[in-house]
Amino acid sequence: MDGTMRNTLHDTDVTPTPEGEAGGPAAVLARLEEFYDAVPRFSATAEEHGPLTLFVRTGPGWHYYGRPTLGGNGPFTAADVDLVRARQRELGAPESFEWVHETSPGLRAAVEASGLEVHEHPLLVLELDGPSTAAPAAEDGPEVRVLTTDDPLLPSAVAVPHLAFAEPGTTVGEAGLEQLAEATRTAMADGLVTRMIGRMEAGRTVIAATVGPDGQATASGCHQPVGGVSEIVAVATLPSLRRQGLARRVTAHLVEHARATGIRTLFLSASDDSVARIYESVGFRRIATALIAEPAAETATS
Repeated sequence: MDGTMRNTLHDTDVTPTPEGEAGGPAAVLARLEEFYDAVPRFSATAEEHGPLTLFVRTGPGWHYYGRPTLGGNGPFTAADVDLVRARQRELGAPESFEWVHETSPGLRAAVEASGLEVHEHPLLVLELDGPSTAAPAAEDGPEVRVLTTDDPLLPSAVAVPHLAFAEPGTTVGEAGLEQLAEATRTAMADGLVTRMIGRMEAGRTVIAATVGPDGQATASGCHQPVGGVSEIVAVATLPSLRRQGLARRVTAHLVEHARATGIRTLFLSASDDSVARIYESVGFRRIATALIAEPAAETATS
């Protein structure tokens, strides 16, 4: 959960691991907490505000958020949240917080008491230590590949999520290849492609995409490795081409790339239950609930 766009997959037969075992929910969530704390530090400084940490970006790109301090258990108060929100306003950053409910259950009440609105997202995980349990992607679909920094598909792959998340949901939308061409030009002009190349060269982002008939990406997604953990983010399909299994193909390809490169734990936060079922169909299981807090829409625009 690093300020990028989110994702979601049908329950598979996964036997829950006992809480105390190395692969149990508590151990997995602990690994995710270390990941959440590590990722922003590549391009942000960390400010400690009582039981909360605020990540402040150090260059161009997205703003980060406040979250519970690694290893801390609160207690959290509305005053703690207010202090971070005041600092975010001072920085011109969004007043936002991200955390896992099961890890920091006391934060929600404090955030809501501060006046923020909380959104719930299924948190799903796939352990890659053992053999694959995922159903393979259909072989008769379009080509899907992991991109290199000089791949001609990269600019449109960076642009696809911006169109897709402007038309949220899983139903077929309006934006098509013409809009993608324009969004690709914008992504290049705004430096988004250059920043993606920088992340790829630093080993912080792996991006995969399906190849359309005109040589543009029609679906794309990323995973972000840190040590043995990686998060899948920004899996998206060009809205006019939804309901063809493209996002599932991209996700399955990212899973196999993560497995082949030594990732132990792969996770994601889905936008809603319908998206979560897609990820469950390739082997992910729900483990917790990711929460995002921000001002209510009418407050944010007033």
